Amino acid sequence: MSVVIPCYNYGHFLPDAISSALDDQPDSDVRVLVIDDASTDDSAGVAAKIAAADPRVQVEVHAANRGNILTYNEGLLEWADGDYTVLLSADDRLTPGALRRATDLLDAHPRAGFAYGHPVHFEHGMPLPPARTNVRGWSVWPGHWWLERRFRDSHSCITSPEVVVRTSLQKKVGGYDPVLTHSGDTEMWLRMAAHADVGYVRGVDQAFYRVHAKNMTKSRTQLVDLRQRRLAFEAVLERCADMLPEAAHLSDVVHRKLAWEALWNAARAYDRRRTGQISVDELVAFAFDCWPAAARLPVYRGLRVRQQIGPRAMPYLQPLVLSAVARKAQDWWWWRSWARRGL
Repeated sequence: MSVVIPCYNYGHFLPDAISSALDDQPDSDVRVLVIDDASTDDSAGVAAKIAAADPRVQVEVHAANRGNILTYNEGLLEWADGDYTVLLSADDRLTPGALRRATDLLDAHPRAGFAYGHPVHFEHGMPLPPARTNVRGWSVWPGHWWLERRFRDSHSCITSPEVVVRTSLQKKVGGYDPVLTHSGDTEMWLRMAAHADVGYVRGVDQAFYRVHAKNMTKSRTQLVDLRQRRLAFEAVLERCADMLPEAAHLSDVVHRKLAWEALWNAARAYDRRRTGQISVDELVAFAFDCWPAAARLPVYRGLRVRQQIGPRAMPYLQPLVLSAVARKAQDWWWWRSWARRGL
């Protein structure tokens, strides 16, 4: 198992991340590479001290900052040589036994290219929540089936640290795309699913995702997120076109869904009286650029109703607007169905 830990100014998190990959994985043969991307804190010193005490840990230090994507690719494509690879951010942690649970699945299913499970989100500064570690089963889905579901959702269902990848597949599909600064992981999982089946470890927690002020997701506006996701899905359609005979259908599905989401975000700006903070016009422009027939979507008609009512009155009249009520019911049903599945 090769675990790559890129680090930039996260030296205070490094001991926990490294320990989770080594001390909490007693049944796995693990090597760790920490790549310090020219941190301005003592990250390099912290990593060197840990490596001096544990021969399973190596450290590379960049003289100049190269950015997260190039740092990822350095570790994944140039260093990793185990049967399986994990990319673990320095501020995240693996749960006890996570690597063995994932590799058991991958060993049993040679056509599966990667395996993931449920990630536990926890607030920085709060106690680490307990993790579920008793496997309730596996799911292994055909890659194209799983990929189509992601296109239908227009979202990745993966956070990132909970994934174990077959190293041979990682070398085959290549590294992360430097253009996709916010959605490179989404594009990577989709690209892999075009080449291999996908495994899911059921009933357990596979990683801890730390929520704090410097998370990359904190810097995304709705519009940035939508644009980056669009680029990710379009990149997969372009790169894997010869492997996806249903590419035209997938393109229609994801562009329509992204347009819907943009219009819904614009509508919600009226519901929450946030039209001064959210660029409604840009969201609408994105929707029509993404799906020229967006005016036919019911959510667009709901937005037009809200615009006529105005942001001052809309929060009070929201219960009377059918689209707002329907969306709340949909959200409730989604959360209820996932709770029943216990995932």
